[in-house]
Amino acid sequence: MKKLKKAALVSLILVLMGTTFLQLPKDGQAETLTSYKKRELRAVWIASVANIDWPSKKGLSIKKQKQEFTKLLDDAEKMGMNAVIVQIKPTADAFYPSKFGPWSEYLTGTQGKNPGYDPLAFMIDEAHKRNLEFHAWFNPYRISMNHTNIKRLSADHPARKHQNWVESYGGKLYYNPGVPEVKKFIIDGVLEVVRNYDIDGVHMDDYFYPYKVKGKEFPDTAEYKKYGKGNFKTVADWRRDNVNQLVRDLNKSIKKEKPYVKFGISPFGVWRNIAKDPSGSKTTAGLSNYDDLYADTREWIKKGYIDYITPQIYWNIGFKPAAYDILLDWWIKETSGKPIHLYIGQAAYKIKNDSSSAWKSAEEYPKQILLNRQYDTLMGSMHFSLKDLNRNPLGIKDRLTNDLYKQPALIPTMPWLDSIAPLPPNLISGVQTMKGIELMIEDNPLNQDSTYYAIYRFDDDSQDNMEDSAHLIKTIRKTGKQQMFLDKTAKDGKVYTYVITSLDRLHNESETSSPVIVQSK
Repeated sequence: MKKLKKAALVSLILVLMGTTFLQLPKDGQAETLTSYKKRELRAVWIASVANIDWPSKKGLSIKKQKQEFTKLLDDAEKMGMNAVIVQIKPTADAFYPSKFGPWSEYLTGTQGKNPGYDPLAFMIDEAHKRNLEFHAWFNPYRISMNHTNIKRLSADHPARKHQNWVESYGGKLYYNPGVPEVKKFIIDGVLEVVRNYDIDGVHMDDYFYPYKVKGKEFPDTAEYKKYGKGNFKTVADWRRDNVNQLVRDLNKSIKKEKPYVKFGISPFGVWRNIAKDPSGSKTTAGLSNYDDLYADTREWIKKGYIDYITPQIYWNIGFKPAAYDILLDWWIKETSGKPIHLYIGQAAYKIKNDSSSAWKSAEEYPKQILLNRQYDTLMGSMHFSLKDLNRNPLGIKDRLTNDLYKQPALIPTMPWLDSIAPLPPNLISGVQTMKGIELMIEDNPLNQDSTYYAIYRFDDDSQDNMEDSAHLIKTIRKTGKQQMFLDKTAKDGKVYTYVITSLDRLHNESETSSPVIVQSK
């Protein structure tokens, strides 16, 4: 096991034993006392396929769609999130005007029908207003969810033009990963978004080759004979190479276009079971990335093909076939020392819904997050999905808001992409007003890439540990040369010292500004 923080060793033991520290706040509800990381990704998936998260149903007005989305962002922000992962290409369609896919039916109810505005541009703008990272989530191969009739696709769908790229499997249509033109088509489709929109990341999940249907083989025999048989001993090796090539070339293409755009993948939680490979995890899961989905996550990590990986560890601590804690340790070791961030995909959808007793406990999900924080090299979580958190099963939304994510967090840096920090901004003044303490901020005129500010507050006239997240009270997006921030949480009769820093879009942080001391009246 990766060496833990010494101060956290006792709490780790208690977490694994099912013990938590509790306090009773004024509202009478018990909360877990927890330590915080100053840098931690806290992301939530917003799924559009089948209208899971947004829009809530097909055919809503533009006004209603926008209202729903801004409400979701407000919910994410209040829960302490600092990033959203938004599905913008759920079934080879698009939530933006595209040359590589028709307008999504999940917007208007009719595939190919223009919704009357650009949802992607709107979503990115609203996310950035709240200083949330926006990761554009693509499903590269899936064309349909519940049919195999290519004539049901919109007239302008590329799959109708290139039917030799398309295969039917398990009641769905897919682009065939073994066709070289498909790889180029997918990469070009992603680059269209990278070029035209101010996204922070490109995201893919666990859908590469489709999940296997018992007794049925994916129909790519002809493509294997044409493109792979002379170079690969098995069709499985060829399939893995097809996916590896897509991941490798997509990363190169993204970085060539915009070096700061992150590329990450959220695979199924098991690479390989130990019975298949002695270096695999001590699990007996029914399937694995390597053997069943042809997604060789180890290869991507070793070769530096991705900037982050988010295994979907959608099982509870101690679950015998695939235990959360066992897999967590395996992925920590797999990514240790590599230029990659490890985040964990958390199964919010299972809280209270799963039949196992663990998911009926209000403590299972918090224990997973507390366990994550015991590892210095684990950089945060992604939660599936926002709709499930908003249901607040067993009070998890309240726990995130009032405890686990109560303190703001900066997103961890990626020094292999950029390690140069902006210059410090100028904190011009701090003034007590009727509504709170008003800070006036001015960016350094020499800064070319500062994106947002971090606001720090200290009691009295001291500036103790800047790494203590308790002093970080807010991050705000840069809106111009000068802007105001209102601290509404300042308490009467206190003396506060404020400093601020500038951060770029890869979260490199400047030195602090000169301090401003304010007497709160």
